[in-house]
Amino acid sequence: MKNNSKIIRANDYSWDGVERKQYKTDGTVFRDIERYSLLGEGDGELELNCQTRYFEVKPGGYSSLEYHRHPHSVVIIRGKGSMVLGDEVHELNLHDVVYVSPGTLHQFHADRGEPLGFLCVVDRYRDKPSVPTREQVNVWLGDSDAGKKARV
Repeated sequence: MKNNSKIIRANDYSWDGVERKQYKTDGTVFRDIERYSLLGEGDGELELNCQTRYFEVKPGGYSSLEYHRHPHSVVIIRGKGSMVLGDEVHELNLHDVVYVSPGTLHQFHADRGEPLGFLCVVDRYRDKPSVPTREQVNVWLGDSDAGKKARV
């Protein structure tokens, strides 16, 4: 049996041999965010049924507002911020853990004057995110705090 075990060394929120990538390449609305694919996409990692990624949102930035059929888990490992989760806005602090259930609208914001960095674990095989229109957001969230916070 081949041993594919390994350690990927970290240095100041980057990892040896792991390329920093654009957050997304499609036309969704997002600002100042990058991602690192840490585990689940590399050589010898096909045994993993999940992918572990690190996202870093620069101050003032945000991820795309989206929802999908797959769940995912998030652990905040750098900074503070907030997020739209369903029809609510939640503050995020270091080491908070977030569960995003299937079909839940969500968006991360680095809106507290510092980078917001988080690990995100998702199934290897999953559906693509859906991005709502401004009209859908208006209907779903209305004039709520989440509706005001959401960037589309």
